[in-house]
Amino acid sequence: MYAGESRKRPVTVASLAKMKAAGDKIACLTAYDYSFAAVTDAAGVDVILVGDSLGMTMQGRETTLSVTMEDLIYHARCVAAARPRALLMVDMPFMSHATVDDALRNGARMMKEAGAQMIKLEGGREQVEAVSRLSGAGVPVCAHLGLQPQSVHKLGGYRVQGKDAAAADAMVSDARALAEAGADMILLECVPATVAARVTQEVSVPVIGIGAGADTDGQILVLQDILGITPGKTPKFSHDFMDDAETIQGAVEAYVSAVREGRFPLPEHTF
Repeated sequence: MYAGESRKRPVTVASLAKMKAAGDKIACLTAYDYSFAAVTDAAGVDVILVGDSLGMTMQGRETTLSVTMEDLIYHARCVAAARPRALLMVDMPFMSHATVDDALRNGARMMKEAGAQMIKLEGGREQVEAVSRLSGAGVPVCAHLGLQPQSVHKLGGYRVQGKDAAAADAMVSDARALAEAGADMILLECVPATVAARVTQEVSVPVIGIGAGADTDGQILVLQDILGITPGKTPKFSHDFMDDAETIQGAVEAYVSAVREGRFPLPEHTF
């Protein structure tokens, strides 16, 4: 939390905005069940994301595309049962926000049935109307830019986004438009650090990075990655915090401290 804020006080959209204003780094992490939600919350994580990454980490799928609203609602309820201090953010799955009406209907389900305190949706300028309508209806929104896993087939794979000048300018413009439409937070995935720094400077809302360098307002990683239990190769932008920890909670605490103190991410985690 930002300076002087009690660690026991629930994290809100307003307190995240104060953290950005104060220059205090925001530590975010995924969790998909009650037990890990309790561990991550006790370790001081500010935002817990119930992500559609559960399709890969929990269901063994190759992509996130098969994850349903029912999947996310179930897992979010499990996380919410831990009564975390952290703000609970939940992904909107593939095609759940294809139209504004879809976004409103499914956003309402996430808030009412899943216990979400913020929803996250992928997409750039094309999501401006949906973000505006959701925000107007009282639904906090995180806009996800850069590598968007739900568009993996259209993107041709899991590739770094915003590498050329035109793409970088478009991403900055999209971020501004989404923030102006009412997005309460921006998440940047697999984006060059210079581009992420530009976005962070040019929007008033918190910017969270994953593979987006050290100059964003905060960081997010997948819990299984930082515990070193993800099958296969660990993403370049992650780090196994179990290397120097004796317990799972110790590893999560090490991650939180590294983010807050600016020791993560390092250049080797950056594009």
